Amino acid sequence: MAGALPDGEPVPADGALPAGVAATGVRGFGVYVHVPFCATRCGYCDFNTYTASEGVESAGYVEQVLDELALAAKVVQPPRVDTVFFGGGTPTLLPPGDLGRVLEGIDQTWGLAAGAEVTTEANPESVDPTTLRALHKAGFNRLSLGMQSAAPHVLRVLDRRHTPGRAVAAAGEARAAGFERVSLDLIYGTPGETADDFAASLAAVVSSGVDHVSAYALIVEDGTRLAARMRRGELPYPDDDVAADRYLAADEAFANAGFTWYEVSNWSIDSPCRHNELYWTGGDWWGLGPGAHSHVDGMRWWNVKHPRTYAARLADGVSPAHAREVLTADERHTEDVLLRIRLALGLPLSDVDAAGAGQARDDGLLDATAYAAGRAVLTLRGRLLADAVTRTLLP
Repeated sequence: MAGALPDGEPVPADGALPAGVAATGVRGFGVYVHVPFCATRCGYCDFNTYTASEGVESAGYVEQVLDELALAAKVVQPPRVDTVFFGGGTPTLLPPGDLGRVLEGIDQTWGLAAGAEVTTEANPESVDPTTLRALHKAGFNRLSLGMQSAAPHVLRVLDRRHTPGRAVAAAGEARAAGFERVSLDLIYGTPGETADDFAASLAAVVSSGVDHVSAYALIVEDGTRLAARMRRGELPYPDDDVAADRYLAADEAFANAGFTWYEVSNWSIDSPCRHNELYWTGGDWWGLGPGAHSHVDGMRWWNVKHPRTYAARLADGVSPAHAREVLTADERHTEDVLLRIRLALGLPLSDVDAAGAGQARDDGLLDATAYAAGRAVLTLRGRLLADAVTRTLLP
């Protein structure tokens, strides 16, 4: 369902990087592992995922990822791997032993840092106490569960398969299995969701005992079933004012429960997601799997999308990268401002347009105390208008 891959310059058959481009690990080095398989496709999803009914099977996939890892080992030599994130798709559709084999391969190839954060995403119905214990034994120490909502009718609109209480139950099972950190993901602003529905979702998250939560406004992507239903008039489009109200309700509920926002859409109790922080602060990472993106030292590349094409490239001993680009200094600066302004730490005023920052402060979008200390940090209102603030901070 995901859109076409962007154009870029060709990648050598062996995937070699240009001279002078290297993974220094100064801002961290991570590995993303894309697992593109799902039991069914959710109506709002446009990710690069596939179901068995679409003729894509998972047999042999682990070997393909390990083949890409072997190619990657010849391209970059980071000092260590700080974070690993298995995303999808539904990584936990693969057996825990298969996920563990990939993690072991990463460790043997580049070496996991002491205390490395190792996350897998999971749908609540795709795990149980047995699989969670096996995942933890294999080296996973963080679990991210897609809850989305506690309201049955909202889950139906989103085409989610789990029952309303399953995500919270799975979070408890993960804790019992030994997971140090557990996150729940919410989507707000779904057509038909009421303020009371969302309040119930927030209460369920707060009572679950997790230490991290992500909450995102529903985005309707072209080509999805949800978009088609809206075009036909079966469902109303999301309302920006409602989404803002939901965000304010979430921030208040999480703050009252001891969570602190560290990125516009993420809150934690002393345990931010280090892998996502690596993205937001310009670190390096290698993305394994079809459609996965990578970034090293200002160079970005992306793999071919379809699992069959990915498998064929690797069977021929050829890099699965589709294309790449070298970011200019201006492009790197723009992305740095775009990403770091979303963080609670913000960024130095010296990195942004002075006049724009002053206007944003006067408009109540940047925190006055942080501004006086030389940093651009969003206020609560600024978080609601983060994209607009970014435009004012760039010359």
